[in-house]
Amino acid sequence: MSNGARLAAAPLSGGGTSVRDWLSVDRAPLMDLSECPALVVVAPHPDDETLGLGGTLAQLAAGGTEVSVVSVSDGGAAYPGISKFDQLRLEQTRRAELDRAAAALGVKSLTRLGLPDGAVADHEDRLADLLTEQLSGSGAWCAATWRGDGHPDHEAVGRAAAVASERAGVTFVEYPVWMWHWAQPADPDVPWQRAVSVPLDRQALGRKQRAAQCFRSQFEPPEPGLDPVLPPIVLRRLLAVGEVLFR
Repeated sequence: MSNGARLAAAPLSGGGTSVRDWLSVDRAPLMDLSECPALVVVAPHPDDETLGLGGTLAQLAAGGTEVSVVSVSDGGAAYPGISKFDQLRLEQTRRAELDRAAAALGVKSLTRLGLPDGAVADHEDRLADLLTEQLSGSGAWCAATWRGDGHPDHEAVGRAAAVASERAGVTFVEYPVWMWHWAQPADPDVPWQRAVSVPLDRQALGRKQRAAQCFRSQFEPPEPGLDPVLPPIVLRRLLAVGEVLFR
């Protein structure tokens, strides 16, 4: 079964893998953040940068390291079935939410690419070109969603960023988001041998928590009867498991 199929088979209402399960296993080896000269975080949707790597962004920014975020889509397809008008309104809302979250994290450089939510794979070559342009000559590390995360946009962003990083000659790392929902500790479908844990201080964790609260559109659906994209149990897990990179 593919990772995408595993995500589809693990409904949000079911809660997924518990925080207790994740916290019961040994942490991955610690990463030395001083190795990172600058960081570009590529996020498929507004909130992925915060939920997956917000603490890292905040800690690096507070220490004077240049950090930037590339938001690939505006997230208008978060709630399938809503009208085109409501999709456009949701995109506007999510852009504003990302602005507030970036400010909370200390991120001053934010680029929006406006690719279609839910169809990033159809624009993967174009995305790789855009990211190559941004990364070339920067010397920055590039962090993108893991190529095995289970969500098609997340995986497409990871593939495109890997290509762009190789072209630009920069260090590429991957961060999981949905993996924490469908995978298990010691899961053979997860490259744990490449995993490192980012040591975060209390201030960075606090900034991440405040930034996550900016994305209210993901907790509060636009119409009655719709389920939230980030139910409380999912958000709590993402804020509790720490941050892991695959190198």
